[in-house]
Amino acid sequence: MAIAAGWIIVLLLAGGFALDRTLTNLVEANFDDQLDYMLTAMIASAEIGPDGEVYFNRPLGDQRFLEPNSGLYWQISGEGHDDFPSRSLWDRSLRPSGNHADNDTHIYDSDQFPGEPLRMAERSVILPGSDTLWWFKVAASREELDFQIARIRSILVWSFAVLGLGLFAMAVLQSWIGLGPLRRVRAAIQNLRTTGASRIVEPLPSEVQPLVEEVNALLAHSEQQAEEARTHAGNLAHALKTPLTVVTNAATARAPDLSDTVIREARTMQRHVEHHLARARAVGRRAAGHARTGVCESAEAVRRAVEMLHPEARIDVAGNRQAHVGIERQDLDEILGNLIENAAKYGGGSVFVTIDAEEGSGPCVIWVEDDGAGIPPADRTHIFDRGARLDTGKPGTGLGLAIVRDVAQIYGGDVALGESEDLGGLLVRLSLPRAD
Repeated sequence: MAIAAGWIIVLLLAGGFALDRTLTNLVEANFDDQLDYMLTAMIASAEIGPDGEVYFNRPLGDQRFLEPNSGLYWQISGEGHDDFPSRSLWDRSLRPSGNHADNDTHIYDSDQFPGEPLRMAERSVILPGSDTLWWFKVAASREELDFQIARIRSILVWSFAVLGLGLFAMAVLQSWIGLGPLRRVRAAIQNLRTTGASRIVEPLPSEVQPLVEEVNALLAHSEQQAEEARTHAGNLAHALKTPLTVVTNAATARAPDLSDTVIREARTMQRHVEHHLARARAVGRRAAGHARTGVCESAEAVRRAVEMLHPEARIDVAGNRQAHVGIERQDLDEILGNLIENAAKYGGGSVFVTIDAEEGSGPCVIWVEDDGAGIPPADRTHIFDRGARLDTGKPGTGLGLAIVRDVAQIYGGDVALGESEDLGGLLVRLSLPRAD
């Protein structure tokens, strides 16, 4: 409203100044036209008498020329001749503007009469029958002209003041009415907080309906995150319940293998905690903003780390090195780290990583292949369960593929298992959303 008031004032001042100059010029032009008409009438009525003096062959029509100090005067002057003034001048005379000839009418302001500013029109003419350059002058008091200009300006000031107040009142009313739907949205949101409702269901104007839809989407997203948090907390509590019960029973019974039981169940609880922490970190990083990570950089970093742990394995990374996915770097490292390390650990020594294996405009597909024994089709579904392991002869927690699946799904991706045609072992098909 303050900005609107400022612009209204600026525009009205500019418009008022322009209109004032236009109307003032029109009034002055009309006043000058009247003086020019009188001057032309004087010249048309002037003649040279037998004595060489100028005279009028017919009287001028305006009676103010006959009234002393009426505010309208005329005078004819010529070098070597006495001035021929109007009766209204009485004992005064009009001085010319300078020693020069004005073939066209010259109009100007004069202050030669104290307390009575004049508007004068003059012209120099050589009349027939005379060699003298005669000066014809008509003067009128500016009092009437200044009164008309002052009246116009007064009307403009009051009119523009009323117009400005009206425009500001309309701006205030427009803002109040225009922001009315937002006040209704605020009341609806307040109703959500006080009544415990989950959505804004009140019908609102179409202007704010997109805002309402975004608020409802935000509420749904918050509910989903809260539900995920409750689910994770419940899953973690359920996963820790059994190991804690085993440890409690062993401690109560003073079992001879208590230390081994505590160590074994503590490792189980640690695996569950790590799994849920990985999911929680992925959810938090996904909510922080839109991510963009280069697949090749992450794969090369994981390859170097895995080769240090398994120097006997040969890991090749190929494919589209410009591919980027919409996932945080830490989460992509964790996914590829689990897949590549499993391939190096359980394979025969050769691991192929193909980036963007199925080129297109869809998601970015990453293949991780090894030359190991693979996984039978019947076991490819439950192998993603937490703690599921097919080869118990090698160290591990059984949570690698579960973490891969959960983190990928958090970002809208997916993971599937198959058989490698080139190496004959396991093929892991990782699908992740492509970054813009």
